[in-house]
Amino acid sequence: MENKIHPKDKLHTLSEFRREAGIPLVIAKKLLVWGEVEAVKLKDGSVRITEEDVLRVRGIFKDRRRKIKYFFRALGPGVITGASDDDPGGIATYSSVGAAFGYTILWTAAWLLPVMLAVQEACARIGIVTNRGLAGVLQKHYRKKIVAGIVLLLIIANVVNIGADLGAMAASLQMLAGVNFYLAAFFFALVIIFMEIFFQYHFYARILKWLTISVLAYVFAGFMAHPDWREVFRNAFIPSIELNKNYIFALIAIFGTTITPYLFFWQASEEVEENKLMKSKPGKYFLHHRIGHMRTDVGTGMILANVVFFFIILTTAQVLFKNGITDIGSAEQAALALRPFAGGAAYLLFALGIIGTGLLAVPILAGSGAYALCEIMKWREGLELRFSRARGFYLIIAFSILVGLGLNFIGVNPIKALYYSAYLNGIIALPLLVAIMVVGNDKRIMGAETHPAWVKIFGWASVVFMIFALLATIFLQFRS
Repeated sequence: MENKIHPKDKLHTLSEFRREAGIPLVIAKKLLVWGEVEAVKLKDGSVRITEEDVLRVRGIFKDRRRKIKYFFRALGPGVITGASDDDPGGIATYSSVGAAFGYTILWTAAWLLPVMLAVQEACARIGIVTNRGLAGVLQKHYRKKIVAGIVLLLIIANVVNIGADLGAMAASLQMLAGVNFYLAAFFFALVIIFMEIFFQYHFYARILKWLTISVLAYVFAGFMAHPDWREVFRNAFIPSIELNKNYIFALIAIFGTTITPYLFFWQASEEVEENKLMKSKPGKYFLHHRIGHMRTDVGTGMILANVVFFFIILTTAQVLFKNGITDIGSAEQAALALRPFAGGAAYLLFALGIIGTGLLAVPILAGSGAYALCEIMKWREGLELRFSRARGFYLIIAFSILVGLGLNFIGVNPIKALYYSAYLNGIIALPLLVAIMVVGNDKRIMGAETHPAWVKIFGWASVVFMIFALLATIFLQFRS
């Protein structure tokens, strides 16, 4: 039954509502979804917002703090995915290259940003339009055995990353509070398993979203290091490539840490979860609305990840490289090394950031593998389902975390493990990137929502870069 329009009411389109109320489009759309603004449905199926609601929302958003609160509330899987990209393994990589090469490698942050945006939007778009996770979609283009092999490699790489992240978190807590390393690692693993199994997605996503604040610790640490900003900006955009083995490996490590397969699977699957929460019938308006919101969400998440990546390199370049400390083997070593030069506050922020980003990343690492494997096995999957309805899904998550935890008890070197994991991620990423670009441009699957031109350009650029990166690693391996 359609709503009656009062003659005195002036009606606004969504775009007009956003402009008149002075709020971002993503918040305007979310206000409709949350039911805080009543939409008037016209005969042609379009929706309008009354003048009364426009004035009411304008009054509410005069408070800037409330506007920021609503914007953060409106964000979803994209911002969580972006923040989880800066996990303790990533922090260790960025710290290592910052300490080894200083400001000369800062340019990678600016140049990788459009690639990050393109790849994650492509994955998110596939999830929204097909309403299926990436593994389910890939089975239409590859044999099941090939997809199963890729997923198996993904889970192995994820487990190694989980182990390294739990180890870094435990080492940081040991540094800060003197807690036994193994007890701390065990504690973190159990807390994460408990949270993923016993809390549904809509609640769990809120926790993960608030944990994204932890990555801002590295931005604050960067300002506390008092860098020479003129030198920073001089190196931030102009590439300064050194043609030697160590520098090429550093570039490969940065790319492998930033464009990682587990984020592809997680992003697509969480967009499916968001579709379920919205409980809307698929259609042209729904897809247009979801993709518009997704772009803001993914953009915010990737920019956040990129800024943090930039500031970790900046901090370690300023504090460690300039003081002759060029060999950093882990994230916690980077935190300890900062203390004498940047002070206790920067050290504390760096160490706390490792714990916060680990709590954010480990559930995503475990969850991405579980989503992918369950789609292949045709098992029920989803963080919104209870344990009794998706036992296989949750057992994969628990098993992945416990095996990762076990790596810390059998003397596996976390840095070597991360190195092989990054290389494995590089191997997995290449066929996945090709498939994502092909699937996302197939009108039979995506309809009118195929990749926009900019996604095609930067998405295929990532494929070309990864091919050269893998060829370079093979060449350097035989040369050494």
